[in-house]
Amino acid sequence: MPPALPLPADLRALCGDAAWTADDMGCSGAEVWRITRTDGTVYYLKHVADTEHVGGAGWAELAHEHALLAWLQGKLPVPQIAFWRAAEQQADLVTTALPGVMTCDPTLNAHVPLVIQRLAEGLRLIHALPVSACPFDQRLDRKLADARARIDAGLIDTADFDPARQGDDPATLYQRLLAERPASEDLVCTHGDYCLPNIFLDPADHHLTGFIDWGRGGVADRYQDLAIAARSIAHNWGAQWVPAFFAHYGTVPDATKIAYYQLLDELC
Repeated sequence: MPPALPLPADLRALCGDAAWTADDMGCSGAEVWRITRTDGTVYYLKHVADTEHVGGAGWAELAHEHALLAWLQGKLPVPQIAFWRAAEQQADLVTTALPGVMTCDPTLNAHVPLVIQRLAEGLRLIHALPVSACPFDQRLDRKLADARARIDAGLIDTADFDPARQGDDPATLYQRLLAERPASEDLVCTHGDYCLPNIFLDPADHHLTGFIDWGRGGVADRYQDLAIAARSIAHNWGAQWVPAFFAHYGTVPDATKIAYYQLLDELC
C-alpha cells in the first residue's frame, strides 16, 4: 500500500503497483521509503513537508541533495534521479537504488580489513574531484552559520548526541566550535556524511558500487569526511580499525581535527 502522503499524480504513476517500505536508517529530516515495483525496479523516495515555509531546513537539504546528485552524474557512482519536484510546502526526490549492500551489512563482517580499504579508496575518489568545479559550499563559515540557525530554531536533537556529549547544551557546544575553530581548511569536495550506511559494496567481490545521501556534500575540509568515517568505523567495528583506514587513505590522523568535526556534526 502506498503511504498516506500527498504525492503528485505523476510520481504515483511512476511507482505503479509497488510495495512500499519505510526506511528509517538515515538521520535526515525527510521521510524515506523504499519502493519496489512489480517489474523488480527499486526506487527510494525522500519526502519533506515543511509546514512553516518552503525553504525550511529539511526542504533545503533535500534541494541541495538533488542539485548535488545532478552535478555528480557521470563523475561518481551515485543514484540516478528518477523524479524531483519542489513546490508549495513539500519536496519529493526519487532516486534509483544502488546495487550491493551497505558497508555495515553483517555479511561483510568477515571481511573488515578489505572493507576498510574500500572505504578509504572511495573517499579518495570523492576527494579527487576538482574543487574549482564544485559549486556547492560547505566551508566552516557556512556550516557554523547553519549550526547557529538550527540552534536558534530549536532544531537540535540532543538525544542524538554522541554518548560523551549526552546532556550538553547546544549553545555551549557552539561556543566551543567558535573558540576551537581550526586556523585553516584543507579544502576538497566532500560527501558530508561519510558513514558506513552511505557507502555500498558488491557482496560477492567487494568492489565499490556507489555512494548515497548527499544532502551535506560540497567543498569543505577533508576532515569533514575523515572524522565522520572514523566515528562510524569505531562504532561498527571498534576503534582499533581506525588507524588502518587512515593508512589506506594515505594520511596521518589529526586528532584535533577529528574531534572538531565530530563536534560540529552534533549541530548540523
